[in-house]
Amino acid sequence: MSEQELTPGTKEFEKMIFKLNKDMDNSNIQALEYNGNKLQEIQDNVYVMPAYVTDDFNLFFVISKLIEDDWIVAFTQATIEDKNEITDLTDPIPTGKGLNMLGEQSAADANQLLKYFQTLVDTKRGEWRLIQ
Repeated sequence: MSEQELTPGTKEFEKMIFKLNKDMDNSNIQALEYNGNKLQEIQDNVYVMPAYVTDDFNLFFVISKLIEDDWIVAFTQATIEDKNEITDLTDPIPTGKGLNMLGEQSAADANQLLKYFQTLVDTKRGEWRLIQ
């Protein structure tokens, strides 16, 4: 299958997911830090970390084996009470769809996140995949 270039902000980009090339373990948690935030394991093989949080909109990374044995970087949104207590997370949101949602809130932050994913591609830590 030839590699497809999909443009962020398009409907097609919402079908993109980001797959890690290695299993999650303590050695790559540090490499996946974003904006000074660290991944937290909230249950076996499920890691979360803030990506973008304001009073009106939030997006958290969620990393887990979401498709077969592949470790996927997706997004989730949180219910936040008392300004910092996370009480609930949504079902995982495909990586591309989450980036598009963020782009509607803040294009600059969405571009910063895209650069983060590009760095992971450049360092061979992960790759984009189109989900069917």
